[in-house]
Amino acid sequence: MVSSKTFEEIEDASEKENIKKIEAILFVSGKFLSMQELIAISDLNPLIIKEILDKLQEKYEKNESAIEIVQKNNLWKMDVHQEYANIATKLATGASEFTKAEQETLAIIAYKQPIKQSVIIKIRGNKAYDHIKRFDELNLIKKKKFGHTNELSLSDEFYEYFNVSESAPLSQESLKEEKEE
Repeated sequence: MVSSKTFEEIEDASEKENIKKIEAILFVSGKFLSMQELIAISDLNPLIIKEILDKLQEKYEKNESAIEIVQKNNLWKMDVHQEYANIATKLATGASEFTKAEQETLAIIAYKQPIKQSVIIKIRGNKAYDHIKRFDELNLIKKKKFGHTNELSLSDEFYEYFNVSESAPLSQESLKEEKEE
């Protein structure tokens, strides 16, 4: 016969395991996840997931951590607090995840937006098709059909990804300053 204490211990261990599971999913994903994605990955009930997300948010706030659980439009993400984002950005861009050519293509889009894809191809060459495809897959740009080409501009995800303000002008001077840091 199982005692009530043993049952409570089993429940507690199960809850701790579920919290760790959701925490790991958020840590590894590095992007906003919907409830459906969290359910699919964790195989947990949405009510349990919501309770865990609340506990994780509270845990990071209570511990005054540099990490936080961000909720936006019923999407959740583990992120670095805004005040420490510059440190994370420096680390993330140190061994850049974009080639120099990709960075240059993205810089042109950022500086000239909205810009026709055909103009980018004329400036950067045919390899820019691959760059644009990758930026689109990462949701860093918005594509809008414009005649026989696409009009490209930066998406909201671009500003979140690079931790820059949408209202801040992306001048050549500010881009140079970012590069020098």
